Amino acid sequence: MVISPAVGPPPLVAVVGPTATGKSGLGLAVAAALGGEVVNADAMALYRGMDVGTAKLAPAERAGVPHHLLDVLDVTETASVAAYQRAARAKIEDLRAAGRTPVLVGGSGLYVQAVVDELEFPGTDAELRAELEAELAVVGPAVLHTRLAAVDPAAAAAVLPSNGRRIVRALEVVTLTGRPFPARLAAGGPPRYDAVLLGVDRPTPELDERVARRVARMFADGLVAETRDLLDRGLRDGRTASRALGYQQVVAALDGCGPYPRGDLGAAAVETVRATRRFVRRQRSWFRRDRRIVWLDPGPDLHERALRTLVP
Repeated sequence: MVISPAVGPPPLVAVVGPTATGKSGLGLAVAAALGGEVVNADAMALYRGMDVGTAKLAPAERAGVPHHLLDVLDVTETASVAAYQRAARAKIEDLRAAGRTPVLVGGSGLYVQAVVDELEFPGTDAELRAELEAELAVVGPAVLHTRLAAVDPAAAAAVLPSNGRRIVRALEVVTLTGRPFPARLAAGGPPRYDAVLLGVDRPTPELDERVARRVARMFADGLVAETRDLLDRGLRDGRTASRALGYQQVVAALDGCGPYPRGDLGAAAVETVRATRRFVRRQRSWFRRDRRIVWLDPGPDLHERALRTLVP
């Protein structure tokens, strides 16, 4: 199905949902039908060289549809949702001005919300951040989480006690602004750009199986070699990239860290499946809070049903 230029498509389409549900294929089909272009909303796909582990569509698989905000960071750089918000909005506005429909595609919930909602991100203070991170390294996240609970109980309830990076950021924001940390970001007002949000999900048993197949394919397609190459480019020094699912498990196995005997890549694959399934549950919880999302059941006519939703 191709939409006639006489029928106005929405000014922004977002295709969201958990990992391994089929977002990339749906986003590509929607963009092709609307004469649009894809804007990436997957935090890890921002990184150059992280291809196999993020399941990026290869250029030959993109059917001539331009994709934006892929491969824009080195693995040593830290991804910032505030910087992403600026870049994504600028690209969306450029596309709209050119008469092209932007199709935002990804499973990083905060990144999607940063585009479609009126979110402001507090600044940072390098010295304060360094002090908190040094303390985190010494005392661990649980101690800092207890402190966060004393000054901002709502944030502490929303941030996992094991998520040291998020706890540090919460304490930084509370200290700098004197206001609560927006750990849970409200959604529900009219979306920016009059966006239409499409969600793709699958039953848990089916999605668990898809995750297992996806991880097996990643390892078969060269995830270990890709990780070794990224280590040569400084992956260990990357605050964000080093935490990417699949890559962190391979690095741990190569180093013999944690539960892995050195070189036990089979164990790394098993743990990647487990970690990805946990991540899928968190993604589902995030997106299901947003009542603006139109959820589409998977099926052979998914692309056609999505287009009928967009342009009845």
